[in-house]
This record gives sequence, structure tokens and C-alpha cells, in this order.
Amino acid sequence: MTKNQKIALGCGGAGCLGLIVVAIAGLLMYFLVYRSPARTRDYNFNVSTNRNSNSNDNTDFSTNTNDNDNSNSNSNSNSTNSNSSSSPSTSVSSMTDDDKHRLYQAAFQTGDQELIRRVSVKLGLTKEDFTPGAEYQRFLAEHVEWVTQNTDFIGTINSPEKARAYVNDHFPE
Repeated sequence: MTKNQKIALGCGGAGCLGLIVVAIAGLLMYFLVYRSPARTRDYNFNVSTNRNSNSNDNTDFSTNTNDNDNSNSNSNSNSTNSNSSSSPSTSVSSMTDDDKHRLYQAAFQTGDQELIRRVSVKLGLTKEDFTPGAEYQRFLAEHVEWVTQNTDFIGTINSPEKARAYVNDHFPE
């Protein structure tokens, strides 16, 4: 066996070993990320919004010999959304990018389309009518890279129940 044949044999063996490692990594990624048990798809959802705004501005300027200035301003604004409640302790603006990716991944792993939509709207990825927002493409591109680097976290929410519990604990409503 010549020296060149030995080199070719060694490179071929290393190439096969590398291919095997890539195949195993691909299978692990498939089972950990993309295959969640018993996904159900429910495309029925209801969105109800009730917004009330009342404004009253009464200004009365009177001038007499004492140069009195009387003014009265009253403003009342009330805005409610039937699908959310107020939580002053957590807001999307105070979330780190990692927290946003964790929340999005957990919502995705529940398999609940309505929950995924609500989280996407809250994170600013989609608009209220569920059309993609300005940040949607950038976030998804970053999320693909984030998923490959955070398989440990994804393993902790490996069932729809665990993922839903994570969303319920971390969703800023």
C-alpha cells in the first residue's frame, strides 16, 4: 500500500465519521425541536376588543375688574381588551431577546395556534390582524440560530403541558 493510498483511506474514513456525526446531530435536532407529541391544530379563534374613550374639556375664561381666570379641564380615557389583563411587573419592553425567544419557542411547542398568535402580537412580530410586522423576518432568522444554541432549554419544555406552563408564567399580559 503506497503512502497516497493510506492518505486516501484515512481521509475517506474521517469523511464517513464526519457524516455519521452530522446525521446523529440532525436526528437529535429533529426529535428535540421539531417533533412534539400530539400536536393539535385548531384554527378557530375569537378576538374581541372593546375600547371606550371619553374626553371632556370645559374651559371658561371670565374677565372682570379683578382679572380672574377660571378654567376647568376634565379628561377621562378608558381602554379595555377582553383578552388581556394588566400586569405592571412584566412588559415586553423589559424582556431580553433571550426571554422573547424562550416565550416564542414555548408558545410554538404548545401547538396551540391561538396562543402562538397572541404571543406573536404581544412580541410585536405580527399586527393585530395577524399579518407579519416589520420585525417578523428578522426575529425568525435570529430564532433559527437561537434554537440551535438553546437545546437545553427546549428540552425543559418538551411537552405541550410544560410549554404552556412556561408561557403562563412568563407571558406579559
